[in-house]
Amino acid sequence: MSEQKLSFQAEASQILDIVANSLYSNKEIFLRELISNASDACDRLRYEALTQPGLTGDDPEYKIALACDAKARRVSVSDNGIGMNRDELVENLGTIAHSGTAAFVHQLKDKPEGVNLIGRFGVGFYSAFMVAETVEVLSRKAGEAEGWRWASDGHGEFTISEAEDAPARGTRITLKLKKGQEEFLDPLRLERIVRTYSDHIAIPVVLAKDGIEETLNAASALWTRPKSEISDAQYKEFYHHVAHAFDEPWLRLHFKAEGVIEYTGLLYVPSTKPFDLFQPERKHGVKLYVKRVFITDDCEGLVPPYLRFLRGIVDSEDLPLNISRETLQDNPVLAKIGNAVTKRTLNELKKKAKKAPEEYATFWDNFGGVLKEGLYEDEGRRETLFELARFPSTRGSEGTSLADYLGRMPEGQDAIYYISGEDAESLRKSPQLEGFEAKGVEVLFMTDPVDEFWLPAIAEYEGKPFKSVTRGGADLAKIADRGEEQAEADRADGAEEAPGIDTLVAFVKLALKDQVKDVRASERLTDSPVCLVADEGDMDMHLERLLKQHRQIDQTSRRILEINPKHSLIRRLSNELETKGALGGKTGTEGPGAPLEEAARLLLDQARILEGEPLPDPGAFARRLAMLVERGFASPG
Repeated sequence: MSEQKLSFQAEASQILDIVANSLYSNKEIFLRELISNASDACDRLRYEALTQPGLTGDDPEYKIALACDAKARRVSVSDNGIGMNRDELVENLGTIAHSGTAAFVHQLKDKPEGVNLIGRFGVGFYSAFMVAETVEVLSRKAGEAEGWRWASDGHGEFTISEAEDAPARGTRITLKLKKGQEEFLDPLRLERIVRTYSDHIAIPVVLAKDGIEETLNAASALWTRPKSEISDAQYKEFYHHVAHAFDEPWLRLHFKAEGVIEYTGLLYVPSTKPFDLFQPERKHGVKLYVKRVFITDDCEGLVPPYLRFLRGIVDSEDLPLNISRETLQDNPVLAKIGNAVTKRTLNELKKKAKKAPEEYATFWDNFGGVLKEGLYEDEGRRETLFELARFPSTRGSEGTSLADYLGRMPEGQDAIYYISGEDAESLRKSPQLEGFEAKGVEVLFMTDPVDEFWLPAIAEYEGKPFKSVTRGGADLAKIADRGEEQAEADRADGAEEAPGIDTLVAFVKLALKDQVKDVRASERLTDSPVCLVADEGDMDMHLERLLKQHRQIDQTSRRILEINPKHSLIRRLSNELETKGALGGKTGTEGPGAPLEEAARLLLDQARILEGEPLPDPGAFARRLAMLVERGFASPG
């Protein structure tokens, strides 16, 4: 086949441009990324060879070889792993088949340190263009006859063609270095980089010096070594390798289980949140090994979906070495390992929450939305997950535990109150909170989309039901006041209930007709004149809005309009109604009740605006407002 010239996928081209022109100071990491990819290729062939031993042929010993040619200004990284055919070269090196690619590119552009995100996206190969003016990839897939050449200068296009000089098996990547990058032609420099970043690689990394191949790394699986022999730097670099990440791990778990079932685990919790954490197809990042042989990085039963932020490995001594990926899910040994790993991880998080609450708060900001998925997915661990959960509240932006919330409940409070919305700062302004704050009742803010799923599924915590403040029936009257001092302050406000409030409620209900489900005097309002609430048996208002936005429902339920009997506007309207007697007289455009009807409709629109709901007729709202303002200026006084 003759040489073909192809274009990079648009997002891949943008990422290449950002990386190649980055001022990233630590350019030596390109070698770490290429060695890491080579190690993965060897791991994958080792697994395939379990059932197809002919793939390794007469070359069963895996290795990664470095070579440099100072005269030609070239450095190469070779492996005898699985290799790639033509289609895989195009797919793996020319496109980025991940959802959320555009969001990732946006992050790279917006952050000066954006290149640090490159590994988290799984395209560490592109870091080669930080130091290379051209990159050539020669590869032959194990078991296939044809070899292929991929080449590019990183400027939007690449070529691909057949290559007779491709390795017998595996991949060789050759970088023609840019001027000024000659340091990477020094064998001693390459050796230092390997010992710093890739000592943990279980495949030998060799370098030819003076005609002799020297192994530069320990070439043994890091997780099999005693903890006392592993430095923090080695642990950190293994995280970078296994997670394809550039951030620092927040938490490390290295353990060995012995007994009926034997396995070793080396797991990490990242310090930063992957941008695609909530993509529907997102998988966990824990690789399964059996007796040091890589099996799969997509083992469904190894850790639950709500721990998908974990990175690392689990190595089993008790699973059969030739187990297929298809039968893993139903294997009882794997189920026991998965349960134990999950329990150990959650226990470590509990310890961290207790010993370092400020650090834990940052972790919760990153991954709390994922952990809360377990509240409805994993009933058996719900109690532990509730211990780990943190919620912002009216008490402060720092998260509170449910246990602490219960400890602060005033006398007479018999429910855990919450309000759902997009963000805590917007929720703090909600009029539905006013009566709760006046009574000293703390309200939790539920701002994660997952909250709309677990809250309806879980009725209570420690015997206290979860109750939305945007629903009717708050029962604030039975909650004790905050003390005589607060009661005196309330009396000093001079806020007296409007006389004839029942008459006004009846009038507003008649004026609004079927636009609302009901109108009632409010216990929850102290400062605002009105608010909308859902009926006790109806769906939470925030959830309804979300479902309507996503076209899961056609229309929302009618709301209850609550009016504040102590608000000056409501008192004025009540007095006006008593004076003109509009309820029993003529209404309509010319009747005495017409201005009050318009005021009733304005109250409903005001409640909609406060709730963040769109007005059904903005033009009518503007006309009513203008009319009432005009009447106000025209009144004597």
